[in-house]
Amino acid sequence: MLLGVVAPVAPAAANLTPWQAVVLGAVQGVSEPLPISSSAHLYIVPELLGWRYEGVAFDVALHWGTLLALLAAFWRVWLDLARGLFGRGPDRENAWGTVLRLAVATVPGAVLGVLLEKAAEEKLRALPLQAAMLVVFGLLLWLSDHAPTKPQKERFPGWGPTLIVGFAQALALVPGVSRSGITITAGRTAGLDRVTAARLSFLLATPITFGAGLVELRHLPHDLPAATLAAGMISAAVVGLASIRACLWWLARAGFGVFFAYRVAVAGVILVWLALH
Repeated sequence: MLLGVVAPVAPAAANLTPWQAVVLGAVQGVSEPLPISSSAHLYIVPELLGWRYEGVAFDVALHWGTLLALLAAFWRVWLDLARGLFGRGPDRENAWGTVLRLAVATVPGAVLGVLLEKAAEEKLRALPLQAAMLVVFGLLLWLSDHAPTKPQKERFPGWGPTLIVGFAQALALVPGVSRSGITITAGRTAGLDRVTAARLSFLLATPITFGAGLVELRHLPHDLPAATLAAGMISAAVVGLASIRACLWWLARAGFGVFFAYRVAVAGVILVWLALH
């Protein structure tokens, strides 16, 4: 991996304006639910436009915007689980089992995120690496659509698929991999249909995004105005909700080929930009 290649950074770039934060929030909102790597886009877009890259902490703050979108999209699911936890009989047992599976599946990504926090900030942002990851994991996503689908008898996947998806989520620390992309790929490989794999991916995104946001709060740029940060988060939340619904609608009707093609196109843009600079 080309970890030692560091992308050029514009040294004299000014602070982000509220409008730029809105644009980046929209980029985050669109790209987080879709299997195209939001982390890569949040680094690539400022680089291409000559804006200052505010760092991983700002990216995570925008992820909090899409966390609000996830909660808005799946609040009924979380409410049903909460009711089940304090219910009786099979509902209580199923709710506790589901919450436990989601919690355990979140651990690999959380642990790796803490261990590789510095590397994620300093080395994993290399543009050649991101281009390679976009292509490689886009291809895996497309190939996973040919995996056979197993009958899903319960509302939530069991231990096997959930753990497979959870361990795969740890790979998303590398920009270009895509958290939703690798988790949906893992879910399809484990026999889940497209929509079920996407729903599991979105449910697992909730605790990991919340935890990462708490960890990265202390690293937010001190010179970034609160209004700018709020503008980005609101943009990410509004656009993210629409993107989640669009993603589920698309996956109920079509496959991953369009996402693979888009990832290859973005990788090509990166390589052309690097060649010209």
